[in-house]
Amino acid sequence: MHGLINRSIQCFLRDTYGGATWSAIAGEAGLGFDNFEPLLSYDIVLTEGVIDAAARHLQRPREGVLEDLGTYLVSHPNLEALRRLLRFGGVSFLDFLHSMEDLPEHGRLGLPDLEVPEFTLVDQGEGRFLLHVSRLLDGVGHVTVGLLRAMADDYGALVVLDHIGIEGGREVIAVHLLDHAYAEGRRFELALPEV
Repeated sequence: MHGLINRSIQCFLRDTYGGATWSAIAGEAGLGFDNFEPLLSYDIVLTEGVIDAAARHLQRPREGVLEDLGTYLVSHPNLEALRRLLRFGGVSFLDFLHSMEDLPEHGRLGLPDLEVPEFTLVDQGEGRFLLHVSRLLDGVGHVTVGLLRAMADDYGALVVLDHIGIEGGREVIAVHLLDHAYAEGRRFELALPEV
């Protein structure tokens, strides 16, 4: 697993629950070190171990921890660059949803060896979609649900999301877009603000 993904999990746990909690989780997972290096690769067993240790330590379901990770990736101020990259997917949540199939290719432009899930969107009509997510790690669909929930809020869209299971080796998310402009979205400008 790419170190950048592991580092994102580490930062989520540290920023959300504090440094002492991260240290305890790293110890429970048997890492033997304090920090993931973003440009190294790690055995997926370590990644899975950290997620499992976090769920145990926080006394939360693994799925909930992963969904919160997805929300963190879009909403935390430290990750504004990722939010900006995702917002380039379009001017509405529907545009963004359709752009998800291109996300892996865009991610590999900056980091050719970055492993990211592949997405396939199936339009069922009347604002209903199925999003199939390749299984980069067990539960990646729950990370995607958190990310989608945060992006819907970012765009001001009203969306119902449900992780409905695994089909053909891919996790499946049901997306029901109820209203494109339910609330005012977060401010977004194409140009970066002047410093």
